[in-house]
Amino acid sequence: MSTSTTHRTIIVGASDKPDRYSHMAQLLLREHGQEVVPVHPKLTSIANVPVVADLSQISSTVDTVTMYVGAAISSGLADKLITLNPRRVIFNPGAENPDLAAKLEASGVMVEEACTLVLLRTGQY
Repeated sequence: MSTSTTHRTIIVGASDKPDRYSHMAQLLLREHGQEVVPVHPKLTSIANVPVVADLSQISSTVDTVTMYVGAAISSGLADKLITLNPRRVIFNPGAENPDLAAKLEASGVMVEEACTLVLLRTGQY
């Protein structure tokens, strides 16, 4: 089922490896008509979509950030995420970070602990 409105989703921890959930999410988001911006410090393209190396390179409106990195990495992203000011941040299984979630919520960002793939497949995205 395609969504009627395109939203911009940032994928933190994007991967070019087909067996990674972040890669599957990127493909499914695009299948649902979503604009995606993969973030990875070393890759330049994933599935013909340009990759940005750092959240600070994103300047336009963001609906959702979907997290596929653990707390060891995501804890250092608090200021950049708050500056980005997405409507929500999804912490996928294994990417939970209660301290970061609390900082985001305190700055007015909605936080979800959920699986992006499940949300898409069940029409809850």
